Amino acid sequence: MSTRYLQLARASLARAIRYAEAHDLVGRNVAILVDNPKGQVGRPSRSFTLEQSLALLEAARDSRLNAYVVLSLATGIRTEEARELHWDHVDLEGDPSAARPVPPSVAVWRSVQEGGDTKTAKSRRTLALPQAAVQALRDHRKRQAEDRLAAGSLWQDHGLVFASVIGTPLDAANVRREFRKITEAAGLGTDWAPRDLRHTFVSLMSADGVPIEEIARMAGHNRTATTELVYRHELRPVITTGAEVMDRILNASGRQSRP
Repeated sequence: MSTRYLQLARASLARAIRYAEAHDLVGRNVAILVDNPKGQVGRPSRSFTLEQSLALLEAARDSRLNAYVVLSLATGIRTEEARELHWDHVDLEGDPSAARPVPPSVAVWRSVQEGGDTKTAKSRRTLALPQAAVQALRDHRKRQAEDRLAAGSLWQDHGLVFASVIGTPLDAANVRREFRKITEAAGLGTDWAPRDLRHTFVSLMSADGVPIEEIARMAGHNRTATTELVYRHELRPVITTGAEVMDRILNASGRQSRP
């Protein structure tokens, strides 16, 4: 378990004993006498490179998780937001004939967190959908309709975009297990997690020159520091910015100094 998890567990135990102490059920709160234990270091998140991302998308084509992978990679939504996504929050048509054309979009308004709220207020956002995601979701909706017919009376309609073969919600373990099958089929190994798709989205956006403020807005982060320090991973093996800028400056200076 992580250090943070153990800290929360100790704090919960201390609160419970404090309640008992206030009601004269115990004489001393022994939990506050214990130092916070140190847990194990969790696996740091990482990003797929562009080449790895393309291989992943190719391997996911025949998977039930295909639309999940495409949507997560193409929009950067959190895995807990994707699992709580409902069809009535997905617009695959948009309104191209409007005075200000409306693209296909997904309204990220809920998550599987307690109470159904998103992680932060800024996490409530509506994102335009790339065409790859639109097509993947259309294909997924057809497959889900086939699942509904096959399940018959066993189908449980929760209105979820991503559900089991009988319509019930997917849990995190379901998604992780299927995702690792995809990464293995793509030749990338199994040491990956669905949350890495979100980190990949941020990194690919950054590598393509999208301003960090805009990436933070799309990712639903309260602060750009979170986007920059936690989610953005340098995808190029060599940082070339300094060399490129200095070449431009020095070349320009050299030209000006010539007689």
